[in-house]
Amino acid sequence: MAIDRRREAGGGGRPLPEENGSVPGAVGGGAAAPPGPPPANAAGAEIQAVPVPPPAAPCSPLLLDYDGSVLPFLGGLGGRYQRTLVLLTWIPALVIGFSKFSDSFLLDQPDFWCREADGQGNWSGTLAPIHANHSGNGSIFPPPGLPTPAGGNASECDCREWHYSIRAGLVQNVVSKWDLICDSAWKVHIAKFSLLVGLIFGHLITGCIADWVGRRPVLLFSVIFILIFGLTVALSVNVTMFSTLRFFEGFCLAGIVLSLYALRIELCPPGHRFMITMVASFIEMAGQFLMPGLAALCRDWQVLQAVIICPFLLMLFYWVIFPESLRWLMATQQFEASKELILQFTHKNRMSTESDIKGVVPELEKEITRRPKKVCIVKVVGTRNLWKNIVVLCVNSLTGYGIHHCFAKSMMGHEAKMAITHNFYADYYTMAGIALASCLAMCPVVGFLGRRGGLLLFMILTALASLLQLGLLNLIGKYSQLPDSGMSDSVKDKFSVAFSIVGMFSSHAVGSLSVFFCAEITPTVIRGGGLGLVLASAGFGRLTAPIMELHNQKGYFLHHVIFACCTLICIICILLLPESKNQNLPENIQDGEHYTRQPLLPHKKGEQPLLLTNSELKDYSGLHDSAAVSDGISENTTANGMKSM
Repeated sequence: MAIDRRREAGGGGRPLPEENGSVPGAVGGGAAAPPGPPPANAAGAEIQAVPVPPPAAPCSPLLLDYDGSVLPFLGGLGGRYQRTLVLLTWIPALVIGFSKFSDSFLLDQPDFWCREADGQGNWSGTLAPIHANHSGNGSIFPPPGLPTPAGGNASECDCREWHYSIRAGLVQNVVSKWDLICDSAWKVHIAKFSLLVGLIFGHLITGCIADWVGRRPVLLFSVIFILIFGLTVALSVNVTMFSTLRFFEGFCLAGIVLSLYALRIELCPPGHRFMITMVASFIEMAGQFLMPGLAALCRDWQVLQAVIICPFLLMLFYWVIFPESLRWLMATQQFEASKELILQFTHKNRMSTESDIKGVVPELEKEITRRPKKVCIVKVVGTRNLWKNIVVLCVNSLTGYGIHHCFAKSMMGHEAKMAITHNFYADYYTMAGIALASCLAMCPVVGFLGRRGGLLLFMILTALASLLQLGLLNLIGKYSQLPDSGMSDSVKDKFSVAFSIVGMFSSHAVGSLSVFFCAEITPTVIRGGGLGLVLASAGFGRLTAPIMELHNQKGYFLHHVIFACCTLICIICILLLPESKNQNLPENIQDGEHYTRQPLLPHKKGEQPLLLTNSELKDYSGLHDSAAVSDGISENTTANGMKSM
């Protein structure tokens, strides 16, 4: 029996004719008309149907397969021009290392005392010692040859002239120039905030701009403005001006770091991405190791600041010698600019276009009239898997860099008895050495286990070190109080230092690997925004250090407990991430959605895999249309795309 399916017309209220044989030609009122002359409106005039433009043809898949077609045509990293560009992304890493670790010298809390001398220069007053090392607490001993105070009270801060003993190789720094001690000591922590907050906002904003206008403009404008703000920092007349300018310096430094990171990733074929990134990390750490010597040569903080910033002048030549990212141009369908850049690559590498076996250049000429398609990072909210991957890596980055400070405080000590040394250079190089060892260990681990396996291993080590330090040390402390236990506080301190070293080692690897992992799984069209999110999360983790110092380490234990819980959550979430080792970089959001999760261990022969492969992956965007889905699924196929047994 035929079912009468009549509907009311949109405006006129006329019933539609039977659906069998009707032709949908609704215009204006929405009524369908049978075959015959076109319908007429109330005035008797014929209504002309508006032709619907055909959908735009999809872009050639050859042009969207950058790693499979375009990069082999250009010679990969074998081309001389590509190797030159990679080298140009490495060189600024040394200066970036100087800038990132400059706070340890510019804002180091020196030992200080009040000087009251008679006309002959003899000491005649009291000293006002303050705990002052690079972490805010430390040596309370005055310089040799000076009397030691018998006691201290609030009146010791009432002094006309202060004298300082700076241990960071400088004769004068920001603290000694403006007497940022006693009641003004909090301004030092605000000055430390300024650079980190500038980095956070810089990563978020410049990442989005890099996806919209390109990596090259962001890099060049960041260089110009860091020269302006960085050199003006050296001319600051008070600490307020210093902190404000350091915010803008950090903002511009974030643009340089992010754009170079993206350019470096997008230049490399799949097998060389990790190696190229790690070389840049080693060069940046070389800047960290050389920073004490540079400070000792400069002697004054203003000279040191100028020496750190001036090398960025050389990066102004990048406007002439460094091109835009070809991968980003191709992914955003800017094919006219892409063709010019490909011809530039072939000319620089002395290649012939006859080597274009797959026909990349002819395909470019066919698609050259296409309009560019640029995407903002907010588009990731509508995805099914991509946003989850980015959020997981952001939490990993935040946890890695946040808990790193907890381990550092346990090793260096927020109490004098926990410190392994009171020497500034010993503390500084201990931290740098642990970071270097962490990067060295990452190379074989990631090469063997992959990105996801390496990240999981380092996160497990971090969680174990944190939980053992929080739980086992408390247990040891209870037993050490028993008369027959045979344990002393020194045993507890040694365990604390050992767990702290392991925790710093693994947490540094977690933070670095999370940033690199996010750069690989984020599509090219939004890679700047994805990198900005994960780098900003790392900045929030680093920001916990000056926050804890500002509150005089109050809530330190709770701070450590929270991050220890986060490590357990991250271990579970890492298992949900895809593996990007030796995989082509995703170019658009659809490619990023098709990154599948693979088991950590390969399944045995004949065993049914539990996770989908790329060939079996289905598009679930239309699950709400049950009728369409039921028609498209065969009888022997389950709803998740797997073959039924």
